[in-house]
Amino acid sequence: MDGYEPVQKSWLATAREPSIVRRSLRVAAVVGTLLVAINHGDRALAGALTPGAWLKIALTYCVPYGVATFAAVQAVRQRGPDPRP
Repeated sequence: MDGYEPVQKSWLATAREPSIVRRSLRVAAVVGTLLVAINHGDRALAGALTPGAWLKIALTYCVPYGVATFAAVQAVRQRGPDPRP
């Protein structure tokens, strides 16, 4: 062999990979929008969203982003490091 030993990236470095970020953003957009419609749709249509509701809406998008990112990073890490230099 050439002495090259593949090294696995840190969890955070893997989570910041562009392909993982793009996928997680797409999941958050779809799932978050569905959850916002279910949980806040009536108040949004009535124009009755409070500042607290807007904070909850923002957090509603963060949850699926975090779940999708966690799942993707775990899958990549279980697969192991890329053997290519």
